[in-house]
Amino acid sequence: MTEQSSSPPQSTALGTRLWQPTDEAIEQAQLQDFGRFIAANHGFDWGGDFQALWQWSIDSMPDFWQSLWQWHGMIGDMGSRILINETAMPGAQFFPDAKINFAENLLAEADERPAISAYGEDGRHIALSRAELKQKVMALAGWMRAKGVGQGDRVAAYTPNAAEAVITMLASATIGAVYSSCSPDFGLAGAVDRFSQIEPKLLMACDGYLYAGKKIDRMPLIADLTTQLPTLEAVLILPYLCDAPDCSAIANATLFDDAIASAKPVNAFVRVGFNDPLYILYSSGTTGAPKCIVHGVGGTLIQHIKEHRLHGDLGAGDAMFYFTTCGWMMWNWLVSALAIKAKVVLFEGNPFHPGPARLWDLAETENIAIFGTSAKYIDAVRNSGYVPRDQVHLGALRALLSTGSTPLI
Repeated sequence: MTEQSSSPPQSTALGTRLWQPTDEAIEQAQLQDFGRFIAANHGFDWGGDFQALWQWSIDSMPDFWQSLWQWHGMIGDMGSRILINETAMPGAQFFPDAKINFAENLLAEADERPAISAYGEDGRHIALSRAELKQKVMALAGWMRAKGVGQGDRVAAYTPNAAEAVITMLASATIGAVYSSCSPDFGLAGAVDRFSQIEPKLLMACDGYLYAGKKIDRMPLIADLTTQLPTLEAVLILPYLCDAPDCSAIANATLFDDAIASAKPVNAFVRVGFNDPLYILYSSGTTGAPKCIVHGVGGTLIQHIKEHRLHGDLGAGDAMFYFTTCGWMMWNWLVSALAIKAKVVLFEGNPFHPGPARLWDLAETENIAIFGTSAKYIDAVRNSGYVPRDQVHLGALRALLSTGSTPLI
């Protein structure tokens, strides 16, 4: 944390306060800007009291969510109704008349600002601008459409946390399809348990992955997986281990770059209902087969915008990172930062390869503003004896986010 954005530690009745934002930082926060917006449009002055604003968001739910849509500038037709069946659970619906496209919102203002910076543990690095990302997405969406994928169809992805995973998700969303992913460390049974339930029309899969310097070939598994997904009409192979994997054992297979190069790009986004499905995620599978969990287009978008901007104070041009795989919901949360015009930083592989400095060197290189990880990782860094602030410059870092159990301190 930089001196410009914090005050010195202070003693309180509960102990030592480690950090407090300066008055200037508070005034410039996006929460303040949103507060000014609702004061101007709804006559509610929160007076800088977060609990008062939270209570207003509960007491005036339609006004809150409509204000969030308008303040952010979400793209789509909001419709006239904001909330119906308010007291029904299940049964309540937000924006029941709205038409929206998830990818259209994430790819807005497709200019030369950075969109994705993706790293692999072996040193590979791919950087895409917003314009480059949109070009690839629209091309792949055209290829998908040519293969018969359309609104409501499911696209499954067995994929590393690479730029191509984001491209595939956004291409699916562009044409109104539903996306579901898991990481390539899942075995055949784990992938079949998940994907067989959703009857995918298209499978995107990698030829393998790397972990701790080891190469893990997945082509035999992919061949077996495709035979157990009878609804498949096409398979998209991402060469991650080698440039030209042998796809002869996989029916209707196309290499990822070949699909993009050969496609006729789409030129428009398919707007669907606000409550139509966007993602299918899964329960952990610890109590029987994994259960499908469907997330809607508009709900995912507006909730993530709220969390990124109001809770995380993420802004355009900031770099957002979360250490995750494509089998964890934090991946879906991370990529939504594109809607804020933030740069999304991806990492695939072992976060301790070749040592505990790996992700912290990345934080310095990419000027990461928000660094997300798990409690287990934080514990592992502490146990290694590595102290990030003594080794790297973290002047851009504003927040460290952790999921899971809180590490003992």
